[in-house]
Amino acid sequence: MAFRVCARWLCRDSAVLCRRAAGSAPRESASRFLGAGNAACSRGGRNGFIFTPACFITSEAFLNRLMKGKAAEAEAGGGFYRLPASVPPDSGEQLSLLMRHPDQPDNSKVLKVAIIGAPNAGKSTLSNQLLGRKVFAVSKKVHTTRTRSMGVLTEDDTQIILLDTPGLTTASKVKRHQLEKSLLVDPWNTVKEADLMVVMVDVADRWMCKRLDFEVLKCLAQHPDIPAVLVLNKVDLFGVKDKLLDITAELTCGVVNGRKMRIRPVIKPPWAEKRPERHSEVPLDEDNAWPEGSADPNSPLSKEELKALRSQQGWPHFKDVFMLSSVDPEDVETLKNYFMVAAKPGPWQYHSEVLTDQSPEEVCTNIIREKLLENLPQEVPYSLTQTVEFWQNGENSELEVFVKLYAKKDTHVRMVIGTGGQMVSQLAREAAEDLSRVFLREVKLRLSVKLKK
Repeated sequence: MAFRVCARWLCRDSAVLCRRAAGSAPRESASRFLGAGNAACSRGGRNGFIFTPACFITSEAFLNRLMKGKAAEAEAGGGFYRLPASVPPDSGEQLSLLMRHPDQPDNSKVLKVAIIGAPNAGKSTLSNQLLGRKVFAVSKKVHTTRTRSMGVLTEDDTQIILLDTPGLTTASKVKRHQLEKSLLVDPWNTVKEADLMVVMVDVADRWMCKRLDFEVLKCLAQHPDIPAVLVLNKVDLFGVKDKLLDITAELTCGVVNGRKMRIRPVIKPPWAEKRPERHSEVPLDEDNAWPEGSADPNSPLSKEELKALRSQQGWPHFKDVFMLSSVDPEDVETLKNYFMVAAKPGPWQYHSEVLTDQSPEEVCTNIIREKLLENLPQEVPYSLTQTVEFWQNGENSELEVFVKLYAKKDTHVRMVIGTGGQMVSQLAREAAEDLSRVFLREVKLRLSVKLKK
């Protein structure tokens, strides 16, 4: 079995992988090769199959299945394109849609995908890009996603159910930062119902990219029967592209789909400085550094298993690896195609018009929280709570919404209002623009802030 690699970033920077375009050009001497046999980076391939420009490491058997699917789609005239669904602005309508009997074809296929990872790895961004609409809050700050949310992607005869989860964290961090207990419970419960796990890693984070988060390792170890793929996210922000394969080798323990990876180092000039790897630089999370011989009371894993996990940098049982940017539609399309091929025959769970299981009010408050996180400093947005006071369709089909924000401190109230009310106006304007694209109508959003007594 051979591995194939395709990457815009890996190929364009100093011919890091190779310059073979269709499988016939000579190999580049100063390049890396990864695989159980050999590897090639190519925009073309057999039978006219073309990769989209995202890095994709997988088995030959899967590539054959993917190529057959593309060939069949071409013969059928390109398939039927379905516009992304939207969220009804009425709660009753949304509930009725969720309860509606699935309009599935005879040969329906389905796949449940749980997207897990450390906080701020880009899980919600990826989910939004896959769905084609922004229904999950996204922020540069951690713990933007507070509860498990579901998105539904339906194309042709296939339904992909995306389970977007909060970042895996520890009980001590939840207690220390006064976060919701759903951050502890939801990710673990979500994985149990998944057909496939997607583990996201932020490669732009110099510490997080060196090893898998310990909570992620525990989750993988508790569910070894659920297939898992590794997604290296934010490669567009990663400076040294030729290091991506080194990171891949570390996070997979050098094994992908049961086969040992072979990486030939880049040939460096004699004067190049040789720097030894220093894994000790990776800071050990104090919440995960339990005393020798102790065990996590909330984990079914034994003391020996936990001890072994603490010494691991990666997981050797990933089926496939992707290197992409979740904000790049072309990159995400590659991952979506992977899901479509991996889907198994089975009944759909939702009608094709369903986009998410969130109520319109939940979508609204989540988007507002995103704007609070993006525009307010430090701990201020985490201490704010919301109440939807008014929700009604106007005369010209626009949606009129009034949300009241509650702050714990008077200084926080003044921060939210801003000079001359500029901040609260900006928050309302930005949130309304996002909500208009979700509900497919004009949204008039009013925000007010009050001191919580």
